[in-house]
Amino acid sequence: MKSRLNLTIEETLIASSKQYAEKHSTSVSELVESYLKEITKPVKRKSFVDLVKELGEHRIDPKADLKDLYYNDPKHGG
Repeated sequence: MKSRLNLTIEETLIASSKQYAEKHSTSVSELVESYLKEITKPVKRKSFVDLVKELGEHRIDPKADLKDLYYNDPKHGG
């Protein structure tokens, strides 16, 4: 179900929005509705596995002392 919404917008923006809508074979109402749908849709959260995959390959020796590497790294005060 659709409802009416009154907006107060600068006249020049209304005019350019109408031109844009006409050029793209749509309406200003459809443009506003699409925009509002886009900004209000829920954020899709990434899974832990996806986040780990984004880290990419590492070059850490599997036998290394990770605590020692961390504290000796210049980024962490080493």
